[in-house]
Amino acid sequence: MDGHHRLCASSRTILPLLAALFSALLACAPEKPPVSAPPVTREVPPKVGLALGGGAARGFAEIGVLRVLEQEKIPVHLVTGTSVGSLVGALYADSGRVLDAELLALQVEEEDLFDYRALALFSGGLVKGEKLESFLLKNLRHATLETLPIPLYPVAVDLQQGKAVVFERGSIAQAVHASCAIPGVFVPVQFGGRTYVDGGVLDPVPADVARQKGADVVIGVAIPAGLPQGTPRNPVEVAFHAAMIMNAEMGRLKAGQADVLIEPDVKGVAFDDFSQKKRLIEAGEEAARRALPAIRAAIAKKTRVLPVEAEP
Repeated sequence: MDGHHRLCASSRTILPLLAALFSALLACAPEKPPVSAPPVTREVPPKVGLALGGGAARGFAEIGVLRVLEQEKIPVHLVTGTSVGSLVGALYADSGRVLDAELLALQVEEEDLFDYRALALFSGGLVKGEKLESFLLKNLRHATLETLPIPLYPVAVDLQQGKAVVFERGSIAQAVHASCAIPGVFVPVQFGGRTYVDGGVLDPVPADVARQKGADVVIGVAIPAGLPQGTPRNPVEVAFHAAMIMNAEMGRLKAGQADVLIEPDVKGVAFDDFSQKKRLIEAGEEAARRALPAIRAAIAKKTRVLPVEAEP
């Protein structure tokens, strides 16, 4: 057999052996794990609560805060309010639209809220508060707290029990009236066998209530106390300024319970000056815009990422 035939014969012998060896090696090689798709997840945003403090006419700055939250698409899932904060909260929660609340707020005048009566002093105050209830009954679409599209929790103080009370059901007008009944200014409010005064006596910015009602992120709005420019002119001014100073000090102690605290610059506006509502709204808007980075950071921190379960 010549060399050519010997080479061909060797090839016919070796090639099958190499193929068999290669197959054996492939069989021994570890299998690659299957490539799994990354898990499908979804973001669950936190529940946001807004705690609105008191401040009489100066409290209309809270409308500006609401305006910014709506413009920036930051949802408000519930509102707690003390004193004028409960009033602003009611105007907003009635429809969930800031424009509606703003239009009503711009209509409010001093005579809509303060019905001064000399003889009312013998009942514990100078203002009966009946006009405040009438204004709400006339202008709100809803009559009771439990029917509001956005939950509202007005805060008042029960004088007999000496503790803060959170209204969850019943008349909006009565609850807001009780929350706004500044001691020495308003006649204490009586219904259901109890006597109530302004919630600011114990809870000026009810961030704790918002937390109790399920808010994961609480945005508080505190209206700084307005010190009188001169000597108070009448008993209403004396009582009001005394209450505001007390509320501001207590508010500082409780402010830490909010994730973000907004304090509009309302200097130069008196507690009973209803002529500067547009300026106050702008002040609230400016303060809220400054707070936006902190608000977004608080929401991001409380946003949960959960797996999406496969359907069976």
